[in-house]
Amino acid sequence: MTTQDPLSDMVSRINNASEMGHDQVSLSSSKFKEAVAEVLQKEGYIADYQVEELPGNKKDLKVELRYKEGKPVIDEMERVSKPSRRVYVSQEEIPDVLGGLGTAVLSTSNGLMTGEDAREEKVGGELLFKVW
Repeated sequence: MTTQDPLSDMVSRINNASEMGHDQVSLSSSKFKEAVAEVLQKEGYIADYQVEELPGNKKDLKVELRYKEGKPVIDEMERVSKPSRRVYVSQEEIPDVLGGLGTAVLSTSNGLMTGEDAREEKVGGELLFKVW
């Protein structure tokens, strides 16, 4: 089944799985979702991710969730830019999530990156979601 907004689906599934205490979450794979998983892993929000080949030229993305002392590392993921309302920010407008305790994820001309990385590279872009 295809969804209208794959990123919202990914954010919801990760939120729900971490709330329920699951070890991993399985999603249909795409290069974009793999890039999101890579950013989340680099920032320490997920333990690992793997791309699994399926019959029929399809791929599955397995995201291994991370817990600290029995509590999920991801407290909340909030989608900001949506298909119905795109949110673009310049480098000066990139938000600090929870005073620096969280992370904003942007789609920029240099690829997917955190708000902190975008500020360092002096680029803005579409503010996809916030995670803390």
